[in-house]
Formats: sequence, structure tokens, C-alpha cells
Amino acid sequence: MARRKKTLWRYVRIPLGILAVLIAIPLVLTPLYLVVQPVSVPMLARLLTGQTVTREWRDIDAISDRLKASVILSEDGQFCRHWGVDLAALKDEVENYLAGRETRGASTLTMQVTRNLFLWNQQSVVRKALEVPLAFYIDLVLPKKRIMEIYLNIAEWGPAGEFGVAAGSLRAFGREPQNLDWQTASLLAVTLPNPVVRNPARPTAGLLRVAAIVENRARQYGERANCVGTNGQLAL
Repeated sequence: MARRKKTLWRYVRIPLGILAVLIAIPLVLTPLYLVVQPVSVPMLARLLTGQTVTREWRDIDAISDRLKASVILSEDGQFCRHWGVDLAALKDEVENYLAGRETRGASTLTMQVTRNLFLWNQQSVVRKALEVPLAFYIDLVLPKKRIMEIYLNIAEWGPAGEFGVAAGSLRAFGREPQNLDWQTASLLAVTLPNPVVRNPARPTAGLLRVAAIVENRARQYGERANCVGTNGQLAL
């Protein structure tokens, strides 16, 4: 029996050690990200393969309130209310998965930050199982405003290694991210799901239509994004 246990331990200790390291990394780094400007996994992947990375960090108060409202109302309308995970949306996704129906991921902005900082982009049940508890942890440790600041500075916003809203806004419109009107803000927001294909500087009719929907939603329900505003208020 002792020999069997010793043999079993020999096979599992390396995978368990790797798992422990993978768990420890976000647990240690997340509190540091209260003050440190993080680099995302996609950014690191490009740097390690010799590809260009363009990113200029911007404090959240130096980013257009219209963009913040547009991103939240486009990507995660419950961002200011949930604890990192939209439990109702996640429940629906689990039910769809078990029933063999199409799933959309139910990813909140916090879950996207989790994925970009610590995980990988390919969809899988394993990734989602790691993503959910890490998103709760990030929401516990970091204020909403800081989570949004990190998101806006690590999101991929162009096809040639443009990361963060400053690089995306300058590439598309030649503007600093605090100088966005409603149309440019909404166009940048709807670029996020696929920045390699979608070009806010040359939007298709379909992209303009979606941007108009997001703009109307942000104008009407912008107060839902107040948690990322200065002193808890967006100036829209």
C-alpha cells in the first residue's frame, strides 16, 4: 500500500505543483495591480514572438465618460451591480451547454480582465471553471473603477498589436481617448469583440448600426456605469 501511494505521488506531484503555481500567480499579482500597470497574456505572447505591441497607459479619469458608458452598456450592463460574475447569465449558459444549445460565454468585463491577465482566449470548460472564481477574487480585491481602468488599458483594440484605448483611439481617429464624441466612443466600444476584423475608422453599415444601438443605450442608461465615473458620477 505504501509503495502504491509513493508511486501515485510520483505521477501527480508535478501536475499538482504546476496547478499550485498557476493558482498562486493571480492570488499574488492581483493585489499588486492596485498600483502596478499590468501586462496581458496576449501582449506578452506578441512580445515573446517578436511582434509589435503598442500601449500607452491612461488613467481612467483621462478617458472619455462616453466611452466608459458605451463599453459597459455594450459588453456588461450589470458591471456596477454584480460581484465579478453575472450569476443569472452564467446559469443560462450552463443550462444551454448541458442541453447542447449554442453558448455565448456570459463573460463580464471582470471575467474578460481575468482571462486577459491570467488565462487563455480559446473557449473551453476548463478555462471557464478557472475564470469564474478568479473573477470573484478580482472583484473582491480591486475596486470597480480600477477593474475598468485595467480593462480599458489591456483590451486589444487593433489588428497590429494596439492595446488599450489610447492606442485604439489614436489609430482609428487620431484622438486622445478623452476627446471622443458619442459616435467615435460607440464605434470604439463595438470594435472590441473583434478588433482584428472591425475597423472603427472605416465602419461597415452593420457596424454603424450596432454602434448607433449602443450609443442610444448608453445615452438612455448611462447612469448604470456611474461606478467608474469621477466621484461616482459620469459626465455624459
